[in-house]
Amino acid sequence: MSQKIERAELHRALWKIANDLRGSVDGWDFKQYVLGFMFYRFISENLTQYLDSELEEGDASYATMTNVEIAGNPEAIRDTVNEKGFFIFPEHLFENVRRRANADSENLNEVLQEVFGAIESSATGILSESDNKIRGLFDDMDVNSNKLGSSVSKRNDLLRKLLNEVGNFNLGNFADSHNDTFGDAYEYLMGMYASTAGKSGGEYFTPTAVSELLAHIAVDGKKKVNKVYDPACGSGSLLLKFAKVLGKENVKEGFFGQEINLTTRNLALINMFLHDLNYAQFDIAHGDTLIDPAHVDIEPFEAIVSNPPYSVKWEGDANPLLINDERFAPAGVLAPKSKADLAFTMHILHWLAENGTAAIVEFPGVLYRGGAEAKIRKYLIEGNYVDAVIQLPPDLFFGTTIGTCIIVLKKAKKDNKTLFVDASAEFERSGNKNTITEVHRQKILDALARREDAEYFAKLVDNSNIADNDYNLSVSSYVEAEDTREVVDIVALNAEIERIVARQSQLRTEIDAIVAELESGK
Repeated sequence: MSQKIERAELHRALWKIANDLRGSVDGWDFKQYVLGFMFYRFISENLTQYLDSELEEGDASYATMTNVEIAGNPEAIRDTVNEKGFFIFPEHLFENVRRRANADSENLNEVLQEVFGAIESSATGILSESDNKIRGLFDDMDVNSNKLGSSVSKRNDLLRKLLNEVGNFNLGNFADSHNDTFGDAYEYLMGMYASTAGKSGGEYFTPTAVSELLAHIAVDGKKKVNKVYDPACGSGSLLLKFAKVLGKENVKEGFFGQEINLTTRNLALINMFLHDLNYAQFDIAHGDTLIDPAHVDIEPFEAIVSNPPYSVKWEGDANPLLINDERFAPAGVLAPKSKADLAFTMHILHWLAENGTAAIVEFPGVLYRGGAEAKIRKYLIEGNYVDAVIQLPPDLFFGTTIGTCIIVLKKAKKDNKTLFVDASAEFERSGNKNTITEVHRQKILDALARREDAEYFAKLVDNSNIADNDYNLSVSSYVEAEDTREVVDIVALNAEIERIVARQSQLRTEIDAIVAELESGK
């Protein structure tokens, strides 16, 4: 059976859980439980595999040992935490808790609460607080929530079913890509829930096709980069596309991001673990990037991608300190308090390495709105930082049908020009959304690489011409749209009309004659 078919079977199983077990829990909330149990199973199997590889030949599997046996070897526990970032005692492993729950699930909620607490605290006293990335990751899995059932027995019954459904995922045939399978299942779930969650879904998940396009743009043909960054990382899907495009071993110094929503930040951490990134390879901070950036001592970054929230409010000029912030000061003005889009852009530009590339999804209004935003665009163009502007197709993102755009930033360009690409027609319909296929993506990437005019698709414009156009960066202002209207030959059309009129006159004459003949025969 092909991996594609096996993956489809996994997706069907996930869909079945979402529909059969959700009950009274809203789908977007229920995903916390599905993803949480997936995460629990993954780290259990990941740790078991790691510890079994350390055992002598003939020794029993770690999963068959007892907590007492392991507790007597604190040095081994410390070594494991230093390597993996967490520790799970044998009796707390997913498979063992599941087995006991099927025999007796009366106290399953209490057992799970104890297990999750033990896992989260396993690195305490061994790793520093900043390295203890496992803490709080089960916070959103309230095993005592009334949403799971009106009584303890009903809640435990649902929890047991969840354990079994997640435990029944057929991952055995994925030996060569075991971790990618968990990651693929995660992304499928996020996409599935985001597509049905309305506007809120887009805050957590950027469609895979767009993520891959952004990563390819930011990589800019390189085979390896030092470190990658997303200042509004959501569930981390954009960052992880670098692992797919380059291979995680070719992101030398790691994956960095920041997210203002704690629940979403925890989803990003889970996503990193599910894609088998060692805890030392990533740092996803919680907080407001614009007001309190978390990675000041780590920037600059060679590759930056981001899909910041559209037109979100921020402090702006209500905070007198921000105009002197080295990230925003060069433009001489702050992004409007009601529209922080270009504040993210300025932050990204400041943290971009001299040899780096940034690809940012933007709301279309930032390309042409006046006021402070026009002054920021002036700074970006006069500083020759805008490498390209790409108009994307409509209806790509969850929660909106608008056609967004991508601004590509560089600090070391080879010319004083900006490439405009109209990719608004580069899509195909997939389900209830449009998507960018690999063919479409490659067409866009080829245009960026060639950096030359292409009729109805790309236009390389001198920055002086953009200045003459009041620093308007709308793609439609520079790339002529193809006229797809049918060409009409007026002379031929008039001749055809004359023929039709003559024929109508002839028919009227013939009809009148027939009528007269009939009347005379009475």
